[in-house]
Amino acid sequence: MSVELLIIPCLADNYAYIVHEAATDTTTVIDVPEAPPVLKALTERGWKANLILLTHHHSDHIDGAQTLAAATGAKILGAAADAHRLPRLAQALHPGETIPIGMEKVEVMDAPGHTVGHLAYYFPEAGLLFSGDSLMSWGCGRLFEGSAAQMFETLQRFCELPDETLVCSGHEYTEANGRFALSLEPENPNLLARMAEVRETRAQMRPTLPVELGLEKVTNPFLRGDDPKLRAALGLPANGTALEAFTEARARKDRF
Repeated sequence: MSVELLIIPCLADNYAYIVHEAATDTTTVIDVPEAPPVLKALTERGWKANLILLTHHHSDHIDGAQTLAAATGAKILGAAADAHRLPRLAQALHPGETIPIGMEKVEVMDAPGHTVGHLAYYFPEAGLLFSGDSLMSWGCGRLFEGSAAQMFETLQRFCELPDETLVCSGHEYTEANGRFALSLEPENPNLLARMAEVRETRAQMRPTLPVELGLEKVTNPFLRGDDPKLRAALGLPANGTALEAFTEARARKDRF
């Protein structure tokens, strides 16, 4: 399916995303940290936002949603469980349901951990996963409301998607997350190669997103709990659980 993906830098290090499906002239915005940059991008391309999908309730993901909806007539969709702390929803969503957007059938995925009502959106035909602050590029979100077990299960659900899936997360945190990964495994060649690419990309002032899920699976410490080399780096026994490794890595990242 032919879609165009735009990454819109917002605030200090947030991203909003715009997905435009040319065949149906359908335009979807995922998270709106602030409205002006998104409106500017839409206007420059002559697109009108039809839908706004919200991943979670934090202000740096939703503060521009009502302004954008008022300016474009777009409908706001978000988690039914968080309706009391989101902008007024035109449609309240539940994990596991599918919503038609243009020619896509977008999967609403449960993604708790960072917050308890967090959702992610998977566009299977386009191969796009909008993960908000759950799975991050080379990392994962802090556990502000949910538990380590919840975030671990969220990330395991994402790992069932095809490796070529493009992960679109909510922040430009890749280099910082990479520094943490390298603090655990400073001689890991996969990590060193990725960091070199990330630094070159950032030197050119370009986003490091989206990123292929397959790359995350081999470099992201929060997805590699079964890797004996990572487990050794975390000081964990070889016969422990992947959840145990995730929990230890998350605790270390919080202190990093």
